[in-house]
Amino acid sequence: MTDVIRGSETPLLEIRDLRVSFGRRGSRRSREVVAVDGVSLTVGHEETVGLVGESGSGKTTVARTVVGLVRPDSGSVLLDGQRLGPAGRRPAALQRAVQMVFQDPRSSLNPRMTVAAMINEVWRTHPGSAPPGDRTTALHRLLDDVGLDPSVAGHRASELSGGQCQRVSIARALAVGPRLLVCDEAVSALDVSVQAQVLRLLVDLRRRHRLSMLFISHDLGVVHQIADRIAVMHRGVLVEEGPAGDVLGSPRHDYTRSLLDAALELNTGEGIEA
Repeated sequence: MTDVIRGSETPLLEIRDLRVSFGRRGSRRSREVVAVDGVSLTVGHEETVGLVGESGSGKTTVARTVVGLVRPDSGSVLLDGQRLGPAGRRPAALQRAVQMVFQDPRSSLNPRMTVAAMINEVWRTHPGSAPPGDRTTALHRLLDDVGLDPSVAGHRASELSGGQCQRVSIARALAVGPRLLVCDEAVSALDVSVQAQVLRLLVDLRRRHRLSMLFISHDLGVVHQIADRIAVMHRGVLVEEGPAGDVLGSPRHDYTRSLLDAALELNTGEGIEA
């Protein structure tokens, strides 16, 4: 767990009474499925909040609503007090401010494009995000920032390892200068040793770029290594929230206790705080 540097008492991200449902086709009529039911949650400036729960708990729906890929039935999502609507309708500055790192790095990268082409496409499609000066120099600096050799710029995703692909995904998100990273199971597709490397990278990037993070995971051991606070979801409802040490050390809800009991090993996070 890392130390929080709070830039303001007002949270950067505020989720208020969020409700999201989906229609499901049955044999006779559609049936509403409530994926998120009245969730309220905040993420402070330069804070990492871990949102945990089993598959189907609604945590990914919350993440996709925050980045504007899902429209809620009711409730609101605000960034520094500004309401966040659907991704395509957000002002350019708000589009840049909230970026997502997806679970499967290979499927989230265009297999036909080189790393350089993907980053340059991000700069073209987000007005005001392109760095001043030489683009190649800026690209190499960005790759170095996520621990990649500049030679990676000429490679395609198929030529890279899973860990390298996820670093490229993180670089692509950082390219527009975000304030909030939403990481949806961002290390679950990686080997354990590579997971630790990417978690260290995220902790380091948060400090250097003064980022906030909403970190989605089903793995309490992973969340323990990166989160300042933990929020637990079960069947679309937020059942517990608090400082990571409190939630993991003295869980109040039966569901949280069951998640802890199911964990084979709780990684203490040794070496992550460097």
